Amino acid sequence: MEFFSFDDITPDKLRALQLKELEILCYLKKICFENELTFFLAGGTLIGAKREGGFIPWDDDIDCFMLREDYEILTRKWNEIADTRLYSLCRTNKTENYHHTAMSIKANNTTFINTHSQDVDINHGVSIDIIPIDIAPRYKLGRIKQILCAFIFSVYNAQRIPNNKGKFLKLLTGIALAMVPSKKLRYLLWSKSEKEMSKWTLEDGDYLVELVTGPKAIFRLLEKKWFLDVSMVPFETDFMPVAIGHEEYLSLIFGDYMKLPPENERYPKHDIVYVNLNEPYKKFKGVYYNK
Repeated sequence: MEFFSFDDITPDKLRALQLKELEILCYLKKICFENELTFFLAGGTLIGAKREGGFIPWDDDIDCFMLREDYEILTRKWNEIADTRLYSLCRTNKTENYHHTAMSIKANNTTFINTHSQDVDINHGVSIDIIPIDIAPRYKLGRIKQILCAFIFSVYNAQRIPNNKGKFLKLLTGIALAMVPSKKLRYLLWSKSEKEMSKWTLEDGDYLVELVTGPKAIFRLLEKKWFLDVSMVPFETDFMPVAIGHEEYLSLIFGDYMKLPPENERYPKHDIVYVNLNEPYKKFKGVYYNK
């Protein structure tokens, strides 16, 4: 099954994509539970779990949270504990840039080419996203340093001008990237900033913060107690972990999250070049990406 755009996608094709993403989510759950790592459903995926018992009908992705410590453990251990023939953990590093500040688990035998990455020779499989949550330090100077490092990390890790964050941020990002054209220097900047912004432990603060999902999130504090335990909720054909304080989290971010959005906002959000759920992305190198 293949398609080139979400603009006129049929319900059965979108559903097929969702089910492929569900396969990846179930595999992540298996790996995390076997290795005593914790993840939580997040964002629209969490809303779907609460409101629909599964995917929001028009949603085209899956988002999860992990506390920073488990996030880094999963990164380090993935190649030892996972079936890397089928699934890859993909995170921007010194040699590969995914133009994405979080990490993803990708199905290697599928294809999902985002417009923003069509010129890059990377893993273009269907994926789910895992977003780290960090401790916000108690002391003001530490928090200011964390915010500054988060902005530096976001600009030089993603290395692309955002399309939906406003003209001012788009301009600032463009200027920042133009000032540092060297990929090597950009890597040094973002890797150092990531270490600095995430160095605090759970004992160092009372609040958590999303540092990689955009400017608003960087300034928005989350109660630490919301994420210290999990509960299980139905999601499609399985049960998935959510933060014990997920209702408070959703209310803070989305307000009345059980209310449907206006009809003109009910559509998939990704801008794609090509999707194929049955063929590996490597088959399309030079055709739809890395031309």
